[in-house]
Order: sequence, then C-alpha cells, then structure tokens
Amino acid sequence: MRVLVVEDHKTLNALITTGLRRESMAVDATLDGHGALEQVSTTRYDVVVLDRDLPGVHGDEVCRRIMAGGGDTRVLMLTAAGTVRDRVEGLELGADDYLPKPFDFAELVARVRALARRSTPALPPVLDNGDLSLDPNRHVATRAGRRLNLGPKEFAVLHYLLAASGRVVSAEELLDRVWDDATDPFTTTVKTTIGRLRVKLGSPPTIHTVREGGYRIGEP
Repeated sequence: MRVLVVEDHKTLNALITTGLRRESMAVDATLDGHGALEQVSTTRYDVVVLDRDLPGVHGDEVCRRIMAGGGDTRVLMLTAAGTVRDRVEGLELGADDYLPKPFDFAELVARVRALARRSTPALPPVLDNGDLSLDPNRHVATRAGRRLNLGPKEFAVLHYLLAASGRVVSAEELLDRVWDDATDPFTTTVKTTIGRLRVKLGSPPTIHTVREGGYRIGEP
C-alpha cells in the first residue's frame, strides 16, 4: 500500500509517517500543497492523508485537483475544525473520508486501510496459499499454524505477493508499491528482503523466482 502524508506540522507529519510505516505501508511525506501536487503527479498513491489547512496550495484545492485527475487514489482529509459543516464541506470537495484533530492513531490506521481496500480490486479479508495465511487487518501471518515473526517490509512484500494471486510481480513493481521515495532504486533491497522472507517462511519454498520476470507465490 502506497500512502502520501500531507501535513504542515513537522512533528505530526513525522509521527503519522513513522506510525504508518510500522504498519507495513510505503509512506511518502510532504509539508505543503505544492509538494503534494508534485508527488501525486508522478506517483500512484492508494491513499492521500491530507491536512486541510496547508501553506502554498490549500488542502481544499489539492483535494479538488486529485479528484479532477481521476484514478483510484482515495483522500482522507484531516483538520482541526471538526464541526458537522466542516465535515460536509470536506466531503463535498470529493474527499473520501474526514477525520478531525486530535484523532486516535488506531482509528487513522483503520480508516487508511479501509480506503485502500476501495482503491484496489476486492480481496478476501484473509489471504491464503496452501498452508500460508495472512490477515492484513490483524497484521498476522502464519504458516502451518505457526505465527511468523516478520518485519514491516517482509510483511508488506508477502501481502503484495499473496494479493497478486499467482501473478508474477517484478522487483520494480515491488519497489514502487512497497517502498517509498527514500529508497535507492538501484539497491538490492527487494532481493535482500525476499531472501529474509524465504528463510522465515521455511520449507518447502513458497516464493518462486521467475527468470527475467520477478517473483510469485506458489507454483504456476
């Protein structure tokens, strides 16, 4: 899941970004409306967490332009103004959801995940392949009933591969959808993460490398 956080309060921006990354999301961040428009023009995001009162380009205008651009990106608008009228105005701009400040972080995570499900084809609540199972909402993955101790990126890669339902996923696609802009595209981070994940999944192997193609879960 790829998320953009647009919040001009540096501390809150950092807290949201760090927290969502711990939830195995790929998160980019910017502090103003100009940066937000630049980001969405070059990267496909599942969800944009958008502060309404932004410097440069106001959050209302950022929301309008995202909606005008079409696509499947969902917008979760944040604002310190929490009246009913404020919420109505935010939704009338085209925002998919609205969360007043201060908010509970667990609720923010739940709302981001719910919006991300709306931006992609419907998936079952629990993804399975053989004896491998992953529950993204509970953030739990098991194999043969044994809970797997996965890091955020390992969990996110496994989630993405399972969601692909046997489709071959290239390293470039994984880098784009699971990692964020802070990652050097010329590193071996995808290969390294796949290697660690294979060790944790154990035998028999379940992630297969397709020559000059990428990776897939399960046999063809």
